[in-house]
Amino acid sequence: MVRGVPTAVAAEPLKSRFLQDGEPPTVWPYAEGKVRGLSLEPLYKGAPKAALLDAKLYGVLALCDAIRSGRTRERNLAVELLGKEIHA
Repeated sequence: MVRGVPTAVAAEPLKSRFLQDGEPPTVWPYAEGKVRGLSLEPLYKGAPKAALLDAKLYGVLALCDAIRSGRTRERNLAVELLGKEIHA
């Protein structure tokens, strides 16, 4: 358990589409984060800080994390949403 920034299913655009399962959220370790959860190393070490400055980037990075760490249903939805984001 670490303090950090929520990612994957714990962040939008997926958070509002899934019910909480009682498990701790997935977070990027970040000293200035406000949520305690299970650590997932970000794709780039500066990702948490950059994501907090840009909501669109945050959503895309969270979708990427859902693809690499989520369950099948979460991954499938993340792929669909990321595809829409790329083609927008």
